[in-house]
Amino acid sequence: MCSGFPSGTATIQKGLALRRQFWFLLAALVPLAAWADEEAPYRPHYVSQRVGEAYLREGPGYAYKILWVYKHKGYPFRENARFDVWRRVTAPDGAVGWMSAQMLSENRTVLVVGKGRVEIHKSQASDSKVVGVAEPDAILGLKSCDAEFCRVRTDRVDGWLPRSRLWGVDAGEVFK
Repeated sequence: MCSGFPSGTATIQKGLALRRQFWFLLAALVPLAAWADEEAPYRPHYVSQRVGEAYLREGPGYAYKILWVYKHKGYPFRENARFDVWRRVTAPDGAVGWMSAQMLSENRTVLVVGKGRVEIHKSQASDSKVVGVAEPDAILGLKSCDAEFCRVRTDRVDGWLPRSRLWGVDAGEVFK
């Protein structure tokens, strides 16, 4: 009897062939997606110290000599490279070494630099109300930056500082 439809066996075989093609394509594309992620260009960026005591080492591993011990939670670093769970960082004083990623956070902080205190203003205008004063080496949370000023925060103060007095922001870096 010929009804114009393929027999049940032929339909099953076509279905199996389509499934095999689907799985073959999927198996071929998944490694490509993973490879694309791995090959994404690394961009140096700023991080902060997650813990109260962090060790800067000569190389990426616990067997390497400790160069410095940083004891300020929130201290900013510039992350320059990655190797496994290790991060090559630069400290504000120029020291370069490796830290375990467990000791670092992606939270942005900045360090007040320069001589003397700097006023924190309510807005970006230099004649706006002064809401606080920061000493050199003060660690502040970073909220946003424009071309000339950055918005910072502490437990009690939220305001604006000239970016020229801050370490932890790249020249030309603008974000909200």
